[in-house]
Amino acid sequence: MEREGTRTRQPLSWAASAAVGFVRSCVVLVVSMLVPAVWAAAAGLWMWWWGGNPWPAIAPVVWACVGTLALVRPICRMTRFLVAKWTGTVIPPGYRQAGPVMRMSTGYWWNGFSYERTSRDARRDQRMRLWWSDPATWRDLRFALIAPFTMGLVAAVPPAGVVAAVVGFGHPAPSMRLIGALGVVVAIAAAPYAWRPVRPVAVRFLRPSPAMALADRVDELTAQRADTTVAQAAEIRRIERDLHDGAQARMVALGMSLATVEKLMETDPDRAKALLREARAGATASLAELRDLVRGISPPLLTERGLVDAVRALALDSPLETAVSVDLGLRLDPPIESALYFGVAELLTNAAKHARATRAGISIARTDAGIVVDVADDGTGGAGARAGGGLDGLRRRLATFDGTLEITSPAGGPTHVRMVVPCESL
Repeated sequence: MEREGTRTRQPLSWAASAAVGFVRSCVVLVVSMLVPAVWAAAAGLWMWWWGGNPWPAIAPVVWACVGTLALVRPICRMTRFLVAKWTGTVIPPGYRQAGPVMRMSTGYWWNGFSYERTSRDARRDQRMRLWWSDPATWRDLRFALIAPFTMGLVAAVPPAGVVAAVVGFGHPAPSMRLIGALGVVVAIAAAPYAWRPVRPVAVRFLRPSPAMALADRVDELTAQRADTTVAQAAEIRRIERDLHDGAQARMVALGMSLATVEKLMETDPDRAKALLREARAGATASLAELRDLVRGISPPLLTERGLVDAVRALALDSPLETAVSVDLGLRLDPPIESALYFGVAELLTNAAKHARATRAGISIARTDAGIVVDVADDGTGGAGARAGGGLDGLRRRLATFDGTLEITSPAGGPTHVRMVVPCESL
């Protein structure tokens, strides 16, 4: 009985694969043949309207060129989408991103290339210049011209077999019926495979070139350097503000109290003793504030004993019931440990303050991808890396080390955040 069930499932599986393959082949054929269709329409328009006179052919050629350029990026975007959906292979687009448009003191708008009178004109000029100067545009054009002769021809086999079957079976001649039967066989046999060349062709011709990848990397590093500079400036201002408003104010008050004690020492000893007690309390408070400030800059436990013990201490101090699972013996470079430590602290704070969580779990492990830190809580969910928010800042901080931040937080919870930093453990 089991063998009979297996034999029954095999034809059904093949039929389903053939049906899905036929639909995908038709989609690939339509996408890859859009540019030839534009040129065929231009040729037909020339033959029909101008009667074959060679001089008026300039207009259809111009229209065909404009149509080709207009279809290039939509064709490539659709191809990337199909490859990602069907095979799971993500092909980065590699397009250059437009920079900010700034208004100068003269009233004109600067778009990185030229000055324009209005922001709308500046953005339009910027888009046109980026489109023409972007190497990805000409890469996409090459792909749009190559696709019909590669994946387009292969994808056309199943539809051509169906057409042959319809024509053959619709003709009374026995030879035509034989052609129709062959068309059915070809369509069914080729359908599961005819769409598959779309992946290698797209990966070969649509992936960013080394020069484009290098340019993207330079832009990414420039942005990271700017973010790091801004973060360092903000941190320096925070330290300065904390010192000015806290320890510095207490030290000034301490100095004034000691000066008053010096004057009252002989005339009013009791008052002088009271001021000394207040000065000692102020000195103790100043020392505590300085310790908190230093702990906020670089926790001593993190510096002395590493990320594992620092996270365990952080879990003990957290208001949540926190379980910690770590890879023992793990020790990293200090900057990476600092980024991961403050990332865990940010996530625990968000879980307790915003998500109303009661329990949390922290896992630190070494994998082939690098150092993986997972933080999960049972809160209300809905967390996201919004621009300018704490999670967005954490993502930028991890990006300095080529790290990533993955957030899974559906409405209603739970929330799971994964930090991955590709590095070698010490």
